[in-house]
Amino acid sequence: MNDLATTARHPSLVDTEARDRLARLLKGIRVAMLVTTGPDGRLRSRPMSTQEVDFDGTLRFFTDAGSSQAEDIRRDPRVHLTYASTGSENYIAVNGRARVMDDRAQIREMWTPILKAWFEGPEDPDLRLIEIDVVDAEYWDSPGGKIGSLLSIAKAIVTGEPDDGGRGTVRL
Repeated sequence: MNDLATTARHPSLVDTEARDRLARLLKGIRVAMLVTTGPDGRLRSRPMSTQEVDFDGTLRFFTDAGSSQAEDIRRDPRVHLTYASTGSENYIAVNGRARVMDDRAQIREMWTPILKAWFEGPEDPDLRLIEIDVVDAEYWDSPGGKIGSLLSIAKAIVTGEPDDGGRGTVRL
C-alpha cells in the first residue's frame, strides 16, 4: 500500500503497517530538526541526533537536563520533527508528544562512545533522554531515489497526470 492514509479506516492496519512504513523511511536518517514552543510562544528549532533503536512508535534523543529543548518540553510536550534525506529523496514531518526522562538503565543501554563529545558518560548527572511518542507523520517518498524521482516527474509531464511523489500520512 503506497499511501497509508487509507489505513485510518482500518485501525488494525495502522498500528503495524503504518509504524513499519515510518520505520523504513526513518532508517538511516540520523539528524532531525526538533521544533518546540519557547516560553514566549515562538517556535524553536534545533538539530538533534536520533538514537538508533528499533522504532516502536517512540523516537529517542539525548539532551542536557537544562537545555532549552528540555525546558520547552516540560512546559509544552507537543513537538514537531522534520527529517530529510536528499540522497534517497525521503522527507518526513512528525508530530508527537515528548517527555524528558532520567532513566539511567535506558541511558546506559543506548549509550555510545560518540556521545562523549557532549556528555561525561552514561552516569553524567545532567544527561537526559527525550522520548517522543509519534502521533502522526506525513512523508514524501521517492522510491528509486533521485533517478526514480526524475522518472516520476517526466511521466507526469508526458501524461499530464500530477506526480504524487509517494506522499502519504501515517497515524500511530
